[in-house]
Amino acid sequence: MTGDLSYDLSDDEQELAALVRQFADEVVAPGSYEADRTKTLPLDVVAQMGEMGLFGLPFPEELGGQGGDYFALCLAIEALGRVDQSIAITLEAGVSLGAMPVFRFGTDAQKAQLLPDLLAGRALAGFGLTEPEAGSDAGATRTTARLEDAEWVVNGAKQFITNSGTDITRFVTVTAVTGERDGRKEISTIIVPNGTPGFTVEPAYDKVGWHASDTHPLTFQDARVPEANLLGERGRGFANFLHILDEGRIAIAALSTGAAEGCLEAAIDYAGTRTVFGEHLSSRQSIQFMIARMQLRVHNARLAWHHAARLRDAGRPFKVEAAIAKLTASDAAMDNARDATQIFGGNGFMNEYPVARHYRDSKILEIGEGTSEVQLLVISRALGVA
Repeated sequence: MTGDLSYDLSDDEQELAALVRQFADEVVAPGSYEADRTKTLPLDVVAQMGEMGLFGLPFPEELGGQGGDYFALCLAIEALGRVDQSIAITLEAGVSLGAMPVFRFGTDAQKAQLLPDLLAGRALAGFGLTEPEAGSDAGATRTTARLEDAEWVVNGAKQFITNSGTDITRFVTVTAVTGERDGRKEISTIIVPNGTPGFTVEPAYDKVGWHASDTHPLTFQDARVPEANLLGERGRGFANFLHILDEGRIAIAALSTGAAEGCLEAAIDYAGTRTVFGEHLSSRQSIQFMIARMQLRVHNARLAWHHAARLRDAGRPFKVEAAIAKLTASDAAMDNARDATQIFGGNGFMNEYPVARHYRDSKILEIGEGTSEVQLLVISRALGVA
């Protein structure tokens, strides 16, 4: 870990971080270029992550989890993000957006049916919030679900849905308008299993980055599911998902910190071995200062997500701190990717080098789980100036 923060970690947390870092270096990194090139999520790696207990980290043991906390999950995500953002986001979305809504808002029957395979990494689930006309303004949801003969009939479309079309995807949870309350849309959440007639997982996107992450648009045409597939209280779907997004921003901040550190480590190594005009790049003060600023960004990003995660796990308010962490860390990832690519020169433009993939991958960190502008809005509102 570049910049030792072990004073902030317990012995168990240090052991977990080291274990996942070793797994990332020895198992994930060697296949990351091929997975990116072929745009294939390596399910064998996902299975190994499941066997390590990574998908169950923040869940109680009685439900099949590891009995840890959100901080532990974020340590794992950061370690993976150093070498492969696609794998890191698969874990992040699998937990924060797949399993966590069921854990937070599901009935005992839903938890018993769905969580064991999700927490073991045997199954994945998607989080259907974003739509063609509803992104940052998720309250503009147009997907509908009406009750008919004790079934929800779902119609609409979702886009940019992670983990929605893999061979082990079990279901997606979608926000849908289920009526009106006091003249406003009543938005609820419905569990729609993959394979439901009328539910179509459309062809995967041709993305700029995160090539090995599974991402699809979804359409629903009179897709019918049992009334019992309502997740949480009717009419609370939007509010519940906002809470899930706040948590997810901490995890994205951890992923971003890992990406920023991966770029820093690569830049240090390359500058120390690359010879130009008879000297190592690292002998140039301009390169030294560039790398020093990269370290500064990693340090600040890690402090920010650590603080937000500790608040969350202590049961204290963390909404603003999560926004600060996400904004700080996503900026760090993008800036470090740019600087590392510059240090690598022409090689930094070749996809076989990790910094090139980080350069492509990191842009979405400033968009997903709430854009940078949304984070600024959250912060400014808390200050009373918006």
